[in-house]
Amino acid sequence: QVTHPHVSDWNSLNKTFCEAMNGTMEGTGCDTPTYVADVFLMSILLFLGTFLLSVELKDFKNALFFPSKVRQFISDFAVIIAIFSMSLLDYEVGIPTPKLEVPHEFKPTLPTRGWLIHPFNGNPVYSIFLALPPALLGTILIFMDQQITSVIVNRKEHKLKKKCGYHLDLFILAILIQICSIMGLPWFVAATVLSINHVNSLKLESECSAPGEKPQFLGVREQRVTHILIFLTIGMSVFLTPLLGHIPMPVLFGVFLYMGIASLKGLQFFDRILIILMPNKYQPDYMFLRQVPIKRVHLFTIIQLACLACLWTIKSFSTTSILFPLMLVVMIGIRKALDLIFTRRELKILDDIMPEMTKRNQMLKDDEVGCGNKFARFLLGPRLITSEYKEKDGADCVLNSAKLDQC
Repeated sequence: QVTHPHVSDWNSLNKTFCEAMNGTMEGTGCDTPTYVADVFLMSILLFLGTFLLSVELKDFKNALFFPSKVRQFISDFAVIIAIFSMSLLDYEVGIPTPKLEVPHEFKPTLPTRGWLIHPFNGNPVYSIFLALPPALLGTILIFMDQQITSVIVNRKEHKLKKKCGYHLDLFILAILIQICSIMGLPWFVAATVLSINHVNSLKLESECSAPGEKPQFLGVREQRVTHILIFLTIGMSVFLTPLLGHIPMPVLFGVFLYMGIASLKGLQFFDRILIILMPNKYQPDYMFLRQVPIKRVHLFTIIQLACLACLWTIKSFSTTSILFPLMLVVMIGIRKALDLIFTRRELKILDDIMPEMTKRNQMLKDDEVGCGNKFARFLLGPRLITSEYKEKDGADCVLNSAKLDQC
């Protein structure tokens, strides 16, 4: 370093000004990066290896080798085996790939603060009122994120026997968020991908099946043991930081990719996207294709894709990401507007409402579709509609004896 009469703090200067003042560049932020050969290639191999190994081991329960208990054990711990195998490969090769950065001490990351945060922290009293608009946006975001995950987990396709508790979950979540705010910890909600993978890991399948036939889905093991063990293990991970620091980041990226793709399995929205690209003769025999015309299915899917693209675009830019909670509210209005395009029966098949609001004995008015039909119903008055519900392959079949076009 060199002295300058107009510069007192050289650490606050950037690299360009440092070079212009003929200063000596010191530290990792100023030195020219040192490129190590094969790091990028090794990272790609670890990333793909973790993903492919997780996929193959997860499906190992359907293999023809080893006893059923051994195959089931390997399938249940597929991700852990993949992480351990790829981390061991990275250690044996010795290429300095980027590793997981974990703190070595159990304390707040900011040295100037403690475990408790003052409510105002030097801010004036009127800042309470200024915080109301962003607090409202945060409330909307937390509510939507939590409830959407809960609805997905409690869908009837999972054949859950225990009742759902949306209000109780939200009440407990509100208390925990208050505690996190006092201690300056990040807020949290139910993670969609993790929750779906947790449900998938607890699925029960039939043991006996005909040769070549896939096992049948029977239900989900509904218990609290796995939840308790998961969060106890997360708490104990603070004592495993030296070990976790050896896990390469590409391995974790491979796990994230596997979890994201695995959570898409069984989602009707993803199945409908694939159907758009398939000829009619190659389309799977899904129940919603039997009950809804294919053009109506494609229209509903395209509307959903447009809404997803809109949300993704708004969230991707920092200048517009603040509007993301408001756009979630707009999506509720768009969903209500779909009642003017699709019948209630089509919406029930393509987009199930919340389980607690689903009434199997409620009559679906199949004639209400479009503004014209609603106006015609207003002119003609209410008509008697005899509906009969039959359960077939997990879907509700509605038989109406009176329709608008027959009046």
